[in-house]
Amino acid sequence: MAVEIGVWSSAISATKALNLEPPAPLRITNVALGDVLASPTARTTLKLTYKTLVQEDGEESDADIDELPKSSTFICALTPGKIEQVTVNIVLEDKEEYIFEVVGPNTVYLTGNYIDQQPLDQPPYGDDDSDMSEDAFDLQDVSSDVEIDADDLDDEARFEEIDEAAHGSAKKRPRDSDAGEQEKLSKKQKAEGGKAVKPDADAAAGDKKDKKKDKKEKKKDAAEKKDATEKKDGEKKPAPEREIAGGIKIKDTKVGTGAAVKKGNTVSVRYIGKLQNGKIFDSNTKGKPFSFHLGKGEVIKGWDEGIVGMQVGGERLLTIPPAMAYGKRAQGTDIPSNSTLIFEVKLTGFK
Repeated sequence: MAVEIGVWSSAISATKALNLEPPAPLRITNVALGDVLASPTARTTLKLTYKTLVQEDGEESDADIDELPKSSTFICALTPGKIEQVTVNIVLEDKEEYIFEVVGPNTVYLTGNYIDQQPLDQPPYGDDDSDMSEDAFDLQDVSSDVEIDADDLDDEARFEEIDEAAHGSAKKRPRDSDAGEQEKLSKKQKAEGGKAVKPDADAAAGDKKDKKKDKKEKKKDAAEKKDATEKKDGEKKPAPEREIAGGIKIKDTKVGTGAAVKKGNTVSVRYIGKLQNGKIFDSNTKGKPFSFHLGKGEVIKGWDEGIVGMQVGGERLLTIPPAMAYGKRAQGTDIPSNSTLIFEVKLTGFK
């Protein structure tokens, strides 16, 4: 099982090969000609050279990885006006050496994504549910409002409670401790001859002190609420949606802090990419954030222009028209030609 974790792309010219050693498993999904052609008629071929892990006789090699023989193959051939892009599915292992070369005059562009490969026999896809056994749950750790075991209550006490409930509270016999307290209270509240005694001066002073304390606490709560309201009013509010060059629409749903990014910075982002119908075609929401050089053509033009000005922690909604995305070139089965793309982007850092 493979999960996409980041977009990848690269350009290979006719004069310079691409030596690639992916830091993570990489799937190449599309090979295409660019918008500028050195020759509008010439045929251009993409060549791949890699280390051979299996010998010709079918047996695995025991040789050191650096000493393994290399093999070459041709991925595709592109001709302007006839075949200008090809959808492929090539997975390159991480920390392995690969060499891509162009045979022909035109520059070729590779597009793909980093992937997280999870073996099907490992959790969460495997059948190993040993962690869900009864031993995984210790019922002794479960808290309870019952502090006394029912077995510790004698039968007399149980039945006494039942009788009291059945005959009403008027016949309920007070506990010995309660009876003593009632007797003391009765002596305090009645004087000789059965007349009521006036409240104690200390008790009156205590009530006055409690009221003063409550008044002070209410005043403090009101002050804290006012401070919170003023702080909220002082926070940066998200700006309304605006349109920039190329027809890109920008809406800051959350404003970040610190300096704003500009072209030339190396930025790290989280993102979710959708079509206008809501279908998600790519995302990076966990693991290592996706990093690239802003304004260097490593991503679509909509990103190079639309992320400029963001601050760390900020979140932005980008609506990118086809001309600033992939134009007429479909990206496999996920992105049809002439697609308007919608990205939710969060800037996690830059340098």
